[in-house]
Amino acid sequence: MIEEPKHDPKKCTQHILAVHDAMYILNGRWKISIIASLCFNTLRFTDLLREVEGISGKMLSRELKNLEENQLVTRTVLNTQPITVEYQLTEYGHTLKEVIDSLAKWGYNHRKKITGKE
Repeated sequence: MIEEPKHDPKKCTQHILAVHDAMYILNGRWKISIIASLCFNTLRFTDLLREVEGISGKMLSRELKNLEENQLVTRTVLNTQPITVEYQLTEYGHTLKEVIDSLAKWGYNHRKKITGKE
């Protein structure tokens, strides 16, 4: 007979708190889409506006500032005319790539299961 693992309340609580911490940083409608877009390239503000469908310039600016404060994104101002601003994931931000890839895989499988289409 296979014995079920014992429930460890302390480990469970720590796990739940860690999930809450992550969700607090990644909350909202746009942050994960912004991070997913930046996983592949450094992008200018206007490129991100096009890439993240439906987001307003004001909201994108707010979300990028928050991601910057949490050391997930860096902002680089280039000395061009007009001034160009580029955003890229930090090394720390790239640690979320595996999470983004897992979410994408789950989303793909979920869509396929629910709609029967790929």
